[in-house]
Amino acid sequence: MQDILERLNAGEVVVGDGGMVLQLERRGYVKAGHWTPEAAVQHPEAVHQLHREFLRAGADVLQTFTFYCSEDKLELSGNVTDITGAEINEAACDLAREKWLKGSALVAGCVSQTPCYLGNHNEAEVKSLFKKQMDEFLKKDIDFFIAEFFQYVEEAAWAVEVLKTSGKTVGATMCISPHGDMSGLPPGDCAVRLVKAGADIVGVNCHLDPTACIQTVNGYMGLPEFPFVVLLSSLSLICRSLTRWDVHKYAREAYEAGIRYIGGCCGFEAYHIRAISEELRAERGFLPPASEKHGLWGAALEMHTKPWVRARAHREYWESLLPASGRPKCPSMATPEYE
Repeated sequence: MQDILERLNAGEVVVGDGGMVLQLERRGYVKAGHWTPEAAVQHPEAVHQLHREFLRAGADVLQTFTFYCSEDKLELSGNVTDITGAEINEAACDLAREKWLKGSALVAGCVSQTPCYLGNHNEAEVKSLFKKQMDEFLKKDIDFFIAEFFQYVEEAAWAVEVLKTSGKTVGATMCISPHGDMSGLPPGDCAVRLVKAGADIVGVNCHLDPTACIQTVNGYMGLPEFPFVVLLSSLSLICRSLTRWDVHKYAREAYEAGIRYIGGCCGFEAYHIRAISEELRAERGFLPPASEKHGLWGAALEMHTKPWVRARAHREYWESLLPASGRPKCPSMATPEYE
């Protein structure tokens, strides 16, 4: 397979995978609040199944299930098992590289923000945590690195500096808004700092909706220093979940903004990734296997027994639909009971 930079520099669309931590929490494999990835060792079949679903939905990249896998985070989260960070990192790489998946997608080794940074801002200590993870990934020969979910550009830049010593491509994504990182540095300045640290790919992920994510990325792109491609992920949660049609719009707007690496984060399920793949089918030149029985824009509904459902089997219906929350007295629509 081509290196990710070769594909992006050729103008290809690269589809990322979706959110694994929240999906596994919903299925009972991850503890909410801690969000640490022991499941890669304890329940590898669950992690493997998610990889398969995202791959079938059209993902070109599978990220290792290593979110919050630095040793300090595992200790802080009360990891009382005998499972080490090294075991989790290595197992996660094996799962993404498993025989059934191998050769079908690029594998990205992922590191994320550390409690150590917030605790003491000790550059040497923080970098040592990233280097430990990097060395574990390199044993498994992952394709490239992603430093994801950083709120402070300083820590993200430290991660990039360490990961670049591997000689592999490095992407860096921050969970920031159009207002910038937690220290108040604007998105454009964050992007420049990441590039100067050595990042080949920069972008945003998590915390905000797709529209805000695209606005933030545009804050990156409005600079004369913009010589890099962009990785974009975003957020959907249970009661505020994006519909597949929302994701069609998100994928098109991201593509029109010049973004070529498009994926999902917390709450993004396989059908969201499938929607990205379907929206950009002309640009990619194919549909994913998960679209075989689905039908674009609900076309498969033409076979439904009820005429009012058959009437929904077209794009115009779903693009104009304004879904209700489905929840009685939804807070966004409720009226106060007292003045």
